[in-house]
Amino acid sequence: MNDPRLKLKNAIRTLLDERGDGKTICPSEAARAAAGSDKRGDWEPLMPTVREAAVALAASGEIVITQQGEPVDGRTARGPIRLRRS
Repeated sequence: MNDPRLKLKNAIRTLLDERGDGKTICPSEAARAAAGSDKRGDWEPLMPTVREAAVALAASGEIVITQQGEPVDGRTARGPIRLRRS
């Protein structure tokens, strides 16, 4: 799997499935899962791509991007976001 966005989309899906209905994840959890490491230097460079993957999943209606529990547009959101199933 060479496309990092696909790997990150799958990581987001898996983490949300494991977390359960109505629960959220932090995008950094998907970056850590995709990197296979908790070492910041390994996962942190993936963060912009995690946001891209999350925006694509939100555009397809699969997930919702939130800030402070409220839905936001991931393309324009600044600061920490959370991800949950639609």
